[in-house]
Amino acid sequence: MAYYDKREHDAAETVRHAATEHRYSLDGADRRPILVVLHQESSTPGRVGQLLEAHGVTLDIRRPVMGDPLPETLDGHGGAIVFGGPPSANDTDAHLVREIDWLKVPLAEERPFLGICLGAQMLAKHLGAPVASHPHGFAEVGYYPIQPTTEGRMLMPHWPDMVYQWHREGFDLPHGAKRLATGDWYPNQAFSYGKAAYGVQFHAELTLAMMHRWTTRGHERLKLPGAQGRRQHFDGRAIYDAPIRRWLEEFLARIFGARVEE
Repeated sequence: MAYYDKREHDAAETVRHAATEHRYSLDGADRRPILVVLHQESSTPGRVGQLLEAHGVTLDIRRPVMGDPLPETLDGHGGAIVFGGPPSANDTDAHLVREIDWLKVPLAEERPFLGICLGAQMLAKHLGAPVASHPHGFAEVGYYPIQPTTEGRMLMPHWPDMVYQWHREGFDLPHGAKRLATGDWYPNQAFSYGKAAYGVQFHAELTLAMMHRWTTRGHERLKLPGAQGRRQHFDGRAIYDAPIRRWLEEFLARIFGARVEE
């Protein structure tokens, strides 16, 4: 007698539904540039920038830490992406406080927005959620598993099983937000808020050059509780990177692209 697992059936139906609904393309994206906010002089938008530019999307890169102003409106942009960096969302540096306050612009205008790692933590803090270290001091530095929620699978048909992390703080889920993916040590790995705002804790934008740079300049992070050794980072990339790249391109198309009509 065949065994019928309703949970597996429902999960498969959710993925099929998402695959049917998820027909977006960056090729038909808004031609206005995407605002890119970076937090170090040497930072780059990595694979996010590569994928957007490969589809003809231009980037307007700003570094508030270097004195670059953020626009009062996103009318001249197709959306905004706030990347990660060494600071904490709890730091009181003037440019960080202004940047967190500035997030009211994309939210009020309902413009496409993506926060990555620190950018996601800033979004959560702006929305009133606390940002803090793990209660047992664990850091995620390397490749760690995530699990999409039902809401995540409804939004995106394909999620990676393992993602690259580089953080020792996380955030609570803001009131009114939807959790899209969860993890073992840090339960909020991806979320959406309102019509067009998204935050992800992990680094799908990582390139091989960035991995070399981070694990060299930031080698002290590899000694934190829960962190993986440098060799594991490169071994993990060889195993896990292909589905991460696929997910990232689909996710960017979902946020900043245009729906493909049949």
